[in-house]
Amino acid sequence: MTRCFIFLKSMVDSPLSMVNASKYSGYRPSTMDHRPSTVFKQTGTMGFHWQIAIAYWFIGTSVLAQESRVYDTLSLQSAILNETKPFSIYLPPGYDASDERYPVVYLLHGGDGNHTNWATRGDMQATVDRGIREGKIKPMIIVMPDAGDSYYMNNIRGEYQYEEFFFRELMPFVEKHFRCRNEKAYRGISGLSMGGFGSLLYALHHPELFSSCAALSAGVRTDEDLMNLPYEGFLRRYKKALGDVKEARDRVTDFWHQNNIFHLFGHLPAEKKHGVRFYLDCGDDDFLSRNNSMLHVLMLDQKVDHEFRMRDGAHTWDYWSTGLPDALKFISDGMPK
Repeated sequence: MTRCFIFLKSMVDSPLSMVNASKYSGYRPSTMDHRPSTVFKQTGTMGFHWQIAIAYWFIGTSVLAQESRVYDTLSLQSAILNETKPFSIYLPPGYDASDERYPVVYLLHGGDGNHTNWATRGDMQATVDRGIREGKIKPMIIVMPDAGDSYYMNNIRGEYQYEEFFFRELMPFVEKHFRCRNEKAYRGISGLSMGGFGSLLYALHHPELFSSCAALSAGVRTDEDLMNLPYEGFLRRYKKALGDVKEARDRVTDFWHQNNIFHLFGHLPAEKKHGVRFYLDCGDDDFLSRNNSMLHVLMLDQKVDHEFRMRDGAHTWDYWSTGLPDALKFISDGMPK
């Protein structure tokens, strides 16, 4: 058994050095890697001048090299957010043993969650491994960012631009330093609840980047829903993005409409109605089932290509973990062979 460090190179304009990397312990193939944090540091305000170090345990058997891995202690120093943002990543079986580039899916967590939830609570790794093994989905990289309580939006006053971070820092970094295929045809996005909202928002804001979007129990709300939210519930969900708005009628603004899924689909230009494949899935006992059904009807009326599922279940991890296989299959099926 050999322990070694591999340093990723070919960065823009700056040399690489190891940042906050210590000896990793207990590499367990096909399980979560709980290791000391590896920090990816960005310097400068223009371009991407990165310093990165990733430490691996390599075990000298071809069998173990074929197993998938999840790293859940990675983080990226964001110049936009002025803080360190963690993320997790799933690398498919055979990643280390080849030079192949893989499709990539961004998998978003829900409210009060974080970047580890899909792996620790949603059975993500076993689900993806099984789908690949059975030939139901293509081997792919899964990226799980941490959005905190941002609702995946920018801030109305420009104080915390999470969406800007996602597209200008996180996505370029991941797709440069992991072997992702960066064409639209091989990129998908999915998420649950708040992350279902985020996946729809990002696919609508950037249809040139995603081929498919699969939203589970999407946290979508109408203008009326937003105004009728109790104050504490509004703050818990939207304070980071919309601010501390005491008057309910003041919550609905042009900024909200720019991020309101109903408004965006209702005003979607004809030429953009077929640019992304959409998939909605919500339980019949979910408190969001009515709004997801309303969104389905709106998309039908607007002639937006999509599939809609309503299964027996509620707003629970059991529902999302059992829905993930079909969501990933939907995304994978839309990718070229």
